[in-house]
Amino acid sequence: MAVERTLSIIKPDAVAKNVIGKIISRFEDNGLKIAAARMQLLSQSEAEGFYAVHRERPFFGDLVKFMISGPVMIMALEGEDAILKNRALMGATDPRKAEPGTIRADFAESIDANAVHGSDAPETAAVEIAYFFPSLSVYSR
Repeated sequence: MAVERTLSIIKPDAVAKNVIGKIISRFEDNGLKIAAARMQLLSQSEAEGFYAVHRERPFFGDLVKFMISGPVMIMALEGEDAILKNRALMGATDPRKAEPGTIRADFAESIDANAVHGSDAPETAAVEIAYFFPSLSVYSR
């Protein structure tokens, strides 16, 4: 297994619910370490830039509006197969379809307010980590 890094964002809905610590505990309890972290209120241009891959999709405007609606907790997580592990911990994008015990099943409100974001592939992780933590590499070793 490869030690890798992935980007995780605790979204405004979960921050507002005051469950940052509970979500971070799930990462740590499953072998993921925080390599970098900061809480931030994204500007519109930052949110648009981060989600630029979705610019042509009908939900883009609502996604940007949601992501700037309150502070987010941005983290680079590190561990063995961090990307797949984080994806499993998050659960399905639609919390109604997420497995019980996943972050989205426990903390998300809807497919739009779904508590967390996580990179979906090594290439995506590299771009996303560089977007928020430019001096941090994807691989820890």
